[in-house]
Amino acid sequence: MKSIFLALALALIASGVHATEESDDNPCDKVENEIQTLECSAYSRTAAEQLLSDNYQSLTERMQTLYGNNKAQLTDITAKIKVAQQQWLKTRDADCAVEAFPATSGSKAFTIAQNDCVARISDERSEFLESIGQE
Repeated sequence: MKSIFLALALALIASGVHATEESDDNPCDKVENEIQTLECSAYSRTAAEQLLSDNYQSLTERMQTLYGNNKAQLTDITAKIKVAQQQWLKTRDADCAVEAFPATSGSKAFTIAQNDCVARISDERSEFLESIGQE
């Protein structure tokens, strides 16, 4: 039961962070119950994963700009980035499964905790990807 309240508290904290980042109305604007918390966590996860995808794409474009004149370097760095991202995604998902434990898989508390974890860690990764290759 303690973990359910922790998951809900984390969701409310995360929703506040994402609500301030987004100017449009979103499900995190007025979270008053568990269903709204679940909707907010799903929204936050989707937004964070979209930002992660956008920053990954921007990184590959930066590498094209930086190393486009040297095909070997471009191929090398692009392959390294791809492998690193695939490994990072596996680690993120495994870490978030641990963080959501002991809530029962498939429960609202588990889903909220997992969504919030994925959103938080994806936001951190987005910032890292954004910093690579910046001058």
